Amino acid sequence: MSSHTESKSPPLLAADKLAKAERKPRNISFVSLSEETRVAVSTACAAFHLSRAEQTLRVWAMTGHPIAPLRINGRLSWRVTDLRRLLGVA
Repeated sequence: MSSHTESKSPPLLAADKLAKAERKPRNISFVSLSEETRVAVSTACAAFHLSRAEQTLRVWAMTGHPIAPLRINGRLSWRVTDLRRLLGVA
């Protein structure tokens, strides 16, 4: 018998399963960008309007390209004017 005991850690999610989990549709409805009255929106809302994954916007937040977010209490917010400009509907 071995004196070494192995501790079992929980199995990690495979990358493909994790990616599928991130793409699950949420039951959230967003206001049309042309009707948006807020100055800035959440990452989820901005990603919806730009047809990008939320993680893509988080990468943009680190690089500042093509748009940079506002950081409010450690959370990312995206200016509606920047979203409209990026989409060419400003």
